[in-house]
Amino acid sequence: MGERKSLLLRLDPAVHDALVRWASDELRSSNAQIEFLLRRALAAAGRLPSGAGPIPRRGRPPREADASAR
Repeated sequence: MGERKSLLLRLDPAVHDALVRWASDELRSSNAQIEFLLRRALAAAGRLPSGAGPIPRRGRPPREADASAR
């Protein structure tokens, strides 16, 4: 996967607050929530490029990886 793109996004404050609450409910960052929603919309419209990689996993590694690192 290539370098990730940065983007400035202007949102209505009420929309931003709703997005942050939704992301928090799903244990995602607001940035990850936006990417999740955009990918879902692109897929539904049949416009998600076949070369689009998966969303990178963030956070703590699985327990097996924790145990083997010790």
